[in-house]
Amino acid sequence: MPISIAIADDHTLVAEAFANLIQKFDAYQVSIMAANGRDLLNQLCHLPLPDIALVDLTMPVMDGFETTAQLRELYPSVRVLALSMSADQEHIVRIMHNGARGYLLKGCRAPELRQALDDVMEKGMHYSDFLTSQLLGNLNKPVAVSPASAFDLNNREYRFLKMACSELTYNQIADQMCVSPRTVDGYREMVFQKMSVRSRVGMVIKAVRYKLVDL
Repeated sequence: MPISIAIADDHTLVAEAFANLIQKFDAYQVSIMAANGRDLLNQLCHLPLPDIALVDLTMPVMDGFETTAQLRELYPSVRVLALSMSADQEHIVRIMHNGARGYLLKGCRAPELRQALDDVMEKGMHYSDFLTSQLLGNLNKPVAVSPASAFDLNNREYRFLKMACSELTYNQIADQMCVSPRTVDGYREMVFQKMSVRSRVGMVIKAVRYKLVDL
């Protein structure tokens, strides 16, 4: 059975170029094409999960950083390979911290792409010389701490919190997070407990006070 690939990239020509290239590789096939991270997650609600997701870092609606974090939480079996035009060290460290299994520059050659796909499937990770040098160069730099750490909120709870501090209803939040209303109820109860509040208003006030959100 072919190894299935999803591609999330808002640049259609780039996405199609990668898809055409992958279709020429033995044992691989592209099963999902998405314009951004939200589009990808919406499709995964209804389609079989891919083995690998090629995720662009800079996309509208939901960028590659958030998309990778969401995939790690919701679909941990999906291995993410990050795609970017940038060799920015901070971006590389951040996306790897979010759960990516490798990092490819969009200007990579076909053999490197094939090697990355093979490595991710066979070894679980793709450590190119470029990626290794970037990660080693960043070892002594301080790691940015999320403001949500003040209340020990995980990524999903923090995302719920930010949405709950808007005018969205809980049902609308469930739709945007691609989960059931009951799951959102669980996020709400956990956030209330961790923040020691009893209402949505209290949660918003405390979130603003601790600079967890900007209104």
